[in-house]
Amino acid sequence: MELQGICHKMHAGLKDHSVTDEQVHKANVEYKFILDRSEIELPFRLGQEIEIEWTGNIYCVSCGSKTPKSYSQGHCFKCFKTKASCDMCIMKPETCHYHLGTCREEEFARSVCFQPHVVYLANSSGLKVGITRIRQMPTRWLDQGATQALPIMKVGSRRLSGQLEIMFGSQIADKTDWRKLLKGEAEPVDLIATRDQLIEEFAPKIRTIREEFNQNLEFNETLELMEQERPREFIYPVEQYPEKIKSHNLDKTPVIRGKLFGIKGQYLILDTGVINIRKYTGYELIIRTE
Repeated sequence: MELQGICHKMHAGLKDHSVTDEQVHKANVEYKFILDRSEIELPFRLGQEIEIEWTGNIYCVSCGSKTPKSYSQGHCFKCFKTKASCDMCIMKPETCHYHLGTCREEEFARSVCFQPHVVYLANSSGLKVGITRIRQMPTRWLDQGATQALPIMKVGSRRLSGQLEIMFGSQIADKTDWRKLLKGEAEPVDLIATRDQLIEEFAPKIRTIREEFNQNLEFNETLELMEQERPREFIYPVEQYPEKIKSHNLDKTPVIRGKLFGIKGQYLILDTGVINIRKYTGYELIIRTE
């Protein structure tokens, strides 16, 4: 089989939902490959030999123009410099500057930054804190390869969620160690106990942040504790983890081959190395299978 098209990050979803006990939801993760913005069933299966070739072409995911280099996961330089979706506040939401009147795109702010967000705890390569739009659950957790996740707060804006992430980040990591992620399953964490401890420890700061953001009358920047939420657990399609982590780079080696051992986060795990599919958003790829 051979497929060709412009690559986008894989779509991760839940294959099934099951409650293993009264406290935990557990589900299997499944993936779909996306070429030319069309979801397709994975053109390969675990244990199969696959080949991925980059044609040398890159197309901007925003304007569609051909670009010699990809910026901010699939943008040409012009879009990278002008689009609000490429602004620093996407990576660091606490730096949102809409309230200062300097946002690049009013509509983007209303459709993204002032939508309900959640602050969550997750366990990918270890315990971490993160944020995401509420409609991005569980996609955000699956993209990060989390084996456990628990929403702990619901808030009314991206900047507010960023402030809380920074606060909790003084105690908990806010990054995933991708090498640890691909070496095996993280040790289980008691997310409920961690949540309760954090809420108690940071109660005075949470009240201060809530009071500050409640003064914004234009948008409903509320803060709500999600005390009734239960942890989620996710099982990824991985048959074998590598002993050593070697990362494939299509910019240096445009053709890679290997037997597929698993998929976790946005990584394909091959016997020859791992490849982050999301990194190659906008790249024109040819996928071949035996």
